[in-house]
Amino acid sequence: QVQLVESGGGLVQPGGSLRLSCAASGFTFSTYAMSWYRQVPGKERELVAFITSAGTTTNYADSVKGRFTISRDNGKNTVFLQMNSLKPEDTAVYYCNWRYSDYYLIDYWGQGTQVTVSS
Repeated sequence: QVQLVESGGGLVQPGGSLRLSCAASGFTFSTYAMSWYRQVPGKERELVAFITSAGTTTNYADSVKGRFTISRDNGKNTVFLQMNSLKPEDTAVYYCNWRYSDYYLIDYWGQGTQVTVSS
C-alpha cells in the first residue's frame, strides 16, 4: 500500500533551520512529482514547494522563496524540505503530498509533522 511518512519537525527559534523528510513507499516514486504542503487551523492547506520526478524543476510559494529548498533522493524514495531563516508565521503542520491523478483528483498524504517557530 502507499505510505508517506514525514519526520523532522519540532520546535525551533526564529531564524533557525529545520530539515523535513518524507519516506515514500508503495509506488514508483522516481516517476512522479512530489510536493510539500502546510496547514494551520482554520485555513486551507497551502502548497509550499513542488519538485518534478527527476528533480530538475522546483517551484515555491512566494512566502518561502529564497528560504526553503525542496530536494529528493530517488534511490532512497525520499523527498526533503530544507527550511532556513524560519519565521513564526511558518508554524504549521507540514504534509508530504503525492498527486496520483489530476483527472480523478486523487491525492495521498502523510500523517504530517508539526513545525513550531517560537522564542
